[in-house]
Amino acid sequence: MGEHLIALRDVSLGYRGVPVLTGVSFAIERGDFVALVGPNGAGKTTLLRGMLGLVPTLAGRIEWGFDRLASPPGYVPQRDSLDPIFPLTAYEVVLMGTYASLPPLRPIGARRRHLAADCLERVGLAALARRPYWELSGGQKQRVLIARALAAEPHMLFLDEPTAGVDREAEAAIIALIAEQNQQHGMTVALVSHHLGRIQSAVRSVITVDEGRVEKLVAAGLAPDAGDELAPWRRGVQRA
Repeated sequence: MGEHLIALRDVSLGYRGVPVLTGVSFAIERGDFVALVGPNGAGKTTLLRGMLGLVPTLAGRIEWGFDRLASPPGYVPQRDSLDPIFPLTAYEVVLMGTYASLPPLRPIGARRRHLAADCLERVGLAALARRPYWELSGGQKQRVLIARALAAEPHMLFLDEPTAGVDREAEAAIIALIAEQNQQHGMTVALVSHHLGRIQSAVRSVITVDEGRVEKLVAAGLAPDAGDELAPWRRGVQRA
């Protein structure tokens, strides 16, 4: 077994005291690329937000393998709260990501400015650093938001449907970018998606969320099945 970055132990998650998911137990190891898949309304976003501490844990416990205050997880939400006409450049949006570890009242120093520029370069948008955020295409905006998450220097990156609403070319570019962060930079990734689709070749394990049930599947070496995209994982069920 590898090093666990996060482990859920019989966790229940929900809102206003009402559970949406119950008895959730699994662990994500350092360097993993996990896809959280399932139908609309199944609770994928609730699970992701629960791991981030944005949804109350009603029962059980969540254990972290690193100091979240010193290195907060990177998070790319499904819909960003930035007003699309807010007068920020792409670089300034990414620079916001460095605030996560900035002590109160501490000015932004040269290291963080260089870090923001480096993260923009990592997502292939260094040439657009001074472009207003609102002028960017949907795919470019998503890459800027990924760069903003990377600027927090996280141990783990959480993404909620990062390719929603973009064209196929942009989708391929975003998936390739996330896979690169995992494979070349060792970033641990948890990504929400309705289906595996184009990310099938990049993910290393799958967490299915359906009808309140959560199950982690690990690669079993099977050939893909045209009628069941989870076939390569079906015989590798990992139950805690």
